[in-house]
Order: sequence, then structure tokens, then C-alpha cells
Amino acid sequence: MLVIWLGALLVLGGLVFLVAQPIWRGRLSEARRQKSSAVPRDAAMKPAEPMTLEPRRPGAGFGLKENWPGLVFMVLGGILLLVGAFSLPSAPIEPIALPTPR
Repeated sequence: MLVIWLGALLVLGGLVFLVAQPIWRGRLSEARRQKSSAVPRDAAMKPAEPMTLEPRRPGAGFGLKENWPGLVFMVLGGILLLVGAFSLPSAPIEPIALPTPR
């Protein structure tokens, strides 16, 4: 049973790693300013810049170079889940008795 729990933990950990990578990788919109200023944000922006949360350049996307640890965790977890499932003792199956005609 420990093997199954460890496998499930590895699969979930790998999934969390894959999901968290794009968030950790970089900014989603404008860079955060280090110091506050008395000028309002709207007046400090250039008029040509759109006020949007979209990044200026496309995201890195899904790449094996950045996400291989998460994929390895998920594969190892899947293997442990399969090993744990096949190593569990199964209850003997008794044949079903057919009803006798009267």
C-alpha cells in the first residue's frame, strides 16, 4: 500500500511541477516597479503601450528542457502505481452456483 501512496504522491508532485513552471518562469504583464512614485500609473505610461495583462512576447510554452523533472516524477509515479496494483493480493474467486431446477 505504501508503494501506491508513493506513486500517487509522485504523480501529483509531477503535475504540480508542470503547472507551476510557467508561473515561476517569468512575468505575466508589466514588470513590477522597485520604488513607488508620486506620478500616477496612467500618466507614467507611454501612450502607445496598451493597458493589458498579456505579455509582450509569446510564452515559452511546453518544452521538455524546462519540464523534464515533472515528467520523470509522473512516469515514476505511474510505474509505482502499476507495481502496487499488481502486487496486491487478490481474493480467490469462487464459482457461482447455478440455481437447481425444481
